[in-house]
Amino acid sequence: MARQTRQPSLDAPRGRSGMLSRNPQQQSSDRFGRFSEAFARAMGTSGFLIGMTIFVAVWLTWNIWAPPALQYDPAKTNFTLLTLILSLQASYAAPLILLAQNRQDDRDRVQIEQDRQRAERNLADTEYLAREIVALRMALTEVSGEVVTKDTLRQELRGLLEQLDERDARAVAVERPGGPA
Repeated sequence: MARQTRQPSLDAPRGRSGMLSRNPQQQSSDRFGRFSEAFARAMGTSGFLIGMTIFVAVWLTWNIWAPPALQYDPAKTNFTLLTLILSLQASYAAPLILLAQNRQDDRDRVQIEQDRQRAERNLADTEYLAREIVALRMALTEVSGEVVTKDTLRQELRGLLEQLDERDARAVAVERPGGPA
């Protein structure tokens, strides 16, 4: 029987692939964190609330109206088993929900930091462009001897564009000498 070798993944360091590239402790923690988020997300739905209401209503109805021999949590014991079940659910739900919130807070913190860095880069780029525009205006002022306004700059740019258009038109006319004039 031939032994198959796995092709190394490009996103993992050499010598490791997939699940082996992580620390087992981190992997376990991550899996539990994802579970807690899924649990918290499920408990926050209307479907969960409706299902839990139906469960409790059926439980109470059965243990009140069923024959005493079939009642497994009778009303005369104040529904001890139901109380225990709901207490256990609450004691596990609260820490899982808090863990999910902490993970979301960590993600939000990272996102805020990335947004802040992006804003700093944008500000630096904007300041650089503003300095470049000022430097260009100053250079044009030195050349022409007058203060360059937006209108002056636009007229100069239009003139340059017209010169480029005329040059392109002449180049096309030279390429096709027999064409219409």
